[in-house]
Amino acid sequence: MHNILLVTSSVFGEKSKSRDVALELLQAWRSTHAASRVTVRDASAIPHLTGEIFAAAMTPPDKRSAEQTAAAALGDTLIEEIEAADTVVVAAPMYNFSISSTLKAWIDHITRGGRTFRYTAAGPEGLLKNKKVFVVVSRGGFYRGDSPAKGMDFQEPYLRAALGFVGLSDVTFIHVEGQGVSPEAAAGGLEAARKTVAAIVPAAPAVAGIIPAAIAA
Repeated sequence: MHNILLVTSSVFGEKSKSRDVALELLQAWRSTHAASRVTVRDASAIPHLTGEIFAAAMTPPDKRSAEQTAAAALGDTLIEEIEAADTVVVAAPMYNFSISSTLKAWIDHITRGGRTFRYTAAGPEGLLKNKKVFVVVSRGGFYRGDSPAKGMDFQEPYLRAALGFVGLSDVTFIHVEGQGVSPEAAAGGLEAARKTVAAIVPAAPAVAGIIPAAIAA
């Protein structure tokens, strides 16, 4: 069984472009990995860290109080989900040049010393190894190549660093750009992203549309 974790993080829910392309990638990927199980995690529902949650997460499970066990429960579940995944698909829209605060919260919950990373004499070592990650990043403008806004992209560099820190170094980015420029630019950005998906999963049939039901199968 091939386990896939899909993480979405847009405030626009089902209208999200990053989610749309992530679903199309997931549909194509599953066509070549038929025996797949998908877990969906909507980061928009994940609470931000508090001092209570952080202290509970840092306390060994066998030493937690009942209150700490409850406080650490969600973080434990999020870590278990990504530990079990063979493939991770993250839908990450750009907000004010970076990621959503709730996707940051997901990263904060899964970045746990002794569980997803550890410090060694040679420096930090990520423990979430041997996983393939696809990140669909959507942006209102253009931030790649020779774009004058390239230096304002704190989305992709941050995600590469944060995911790499916990051992997720095999990361492929799919860019959905120009979504706020004009209808023509938005359509072109989606088409470019879909071509990238087709190149990533060349054996998959052409994507004719989004089939959310495939997630629950």
